[in-house]
Amino acid sequence: MSDQYRVQNPATNEVVETFDFITDAELSSALDRADEAFTQWREVSFDDRAKLLREIALLFDAKRPELTRIIAEEMGKPLDQGEGELDDVVSIFNYYAEHGAALSADEPIEHTGGEAVIRKVPIGVIVGVMPWNFPYYQVARFIAPTLMAGNTVLLKHAEICPRSAEAIQAIVDEACAKTGAPTGIFTNIRATHDQVADLLADIRVQGVSLTGSERAGRAVAATAGQNLKKALLELGGTDAYIVLDTDDVEAAADTAWGKRLANTGQACTSNKRIIVMDDIYDDFVDAMVRRAKDFTQGDPFNPQKGHFYPLSSRGAAETLRDQVRKAVEEGATLHVGGELTGEGAYFTPAVLTDVPVGSESYQAEFFGPVAEIYKVASDDEAIELANNCNYGLGGAVFSQDEERAKKVANRVVTGMIHVNIPQARGPELPFGGVKNSGFGRELGSLGMDEFVNKQRYYVAD
Repeated sequence: MSDQYRVQNPATNEVVETFDFITDAELSSALDRADEAFTQWREVSFDDRAKLLREIALLFDAKRPELTRIIAEEMGKPLDQGEGELDDVVSIFNYYAEHGAALSADEPIEHTGGEAVIRKVPIGVIVGVMPWNFPYYQVARFIAPTLMAGNTVLLKHAEICPRSAEAIQAIVDEACAKTGAPTGIFTNIRATHDQVADLLADIRVQGVSLTGSERAGRAVAATAGQNLKKALLELGGTDAYIVLDTDDVEAAADTAWGKRLANTGQACTSNKRIIVMDDIYDDFVDAMVRRAKDFTQGDPFNPQKGHFYPLSSRGAAETLRDQVRKAVEEGATLHVGGELTGEGAYFTPAVLTDVPVGSESYQAEFFGPVAEIYKVASDDEAIELANNCNYGLGGAVFSQDEERAKKVANRVVTGMIHVNIPQARGPELPFGGVKNSGFGRELGSLGMDEFVNKQRYYVAD
């Protein structure tokens, strides 16, 4: 963790603004308000909760120019990709506004002798620890179902995202004022890790949702477990992206490269291990190298086709450079890229092959524009390689023979797997992983079930 919350432009490495941590007294007051707000919010009807979520969606939509510029400066996201992120945010809030009541409906239990149902009852204050790579989307997929279920939220955002966190707070506050929702149902807290641990020890806090690194997940899970609190963890991955065959290598490379460069490669579900059949491998690698060479440094505030953008911070770029160097030391071949340029966080897109299977680099998550490509000779070998990792978040399998692709996909061990598409998107589609990628699910019907008491309710005849 940094020694302060700050806006530090990754294009220049300039610290633009700094923010103080929340004091213990301020944090105590925020928790008091959240707990008091819960006693009111839990009694509010689903229709009225839906009104709040719809208003939040409208405000996110209306404030696009301001919101996209905030994250372009905070973490380097180009304006057009910021627009895409806001599309997802708006759809998430509208989805839970429309479907939240039905997803939270009582579930009858067949039983002789009385009326028995499972009720989904809100449980209290939930802490969210959110990452910087999708500053609005990650928060939306946590708070939309959590608020719709009747809980209240304390948000600890990433240290490099203080302005986007404040913008979210302002939107929720404005929506509450317009709809009459109680103040205190959502509070942004610039907390330290120790303060988060203190929150999880408080009996009024009933759960925590974290999206972040495996190390952060282990720490939060240990604290949550010690205090018997529900935890939802999304901890990244090294997703396998299997290309079994293609009659158009250039098109296949376009699709793979577009997925790998999205968000400058800083996505948990990016195609971090690209597994390609040997008969098309050489042509595929050549195509990927050409694309890496063709990309040029761009400005997040003026996005153009064929540009790459800075990573979230100079430190992140230096870490990625060191990872690439280590992979080469372990035997990998670096075909192109892998260099820092200037004083900011620009990192030239890289293509790696021959990373030794089972090495430290093989198990590592390269969180940036690095395409790792592996050669296999059979479907079984592709499946074995895909499953030979510590993570299990998402993945994809491509083939002109859909049945062949489906057979391979059926044997890949992940929380999400796709056939002939890099990744399906939509608020109705649950998101989450297995193994070291964490546990629990966000979005869809499963997202509504994470922070509720599934209470057995029985009325005798």
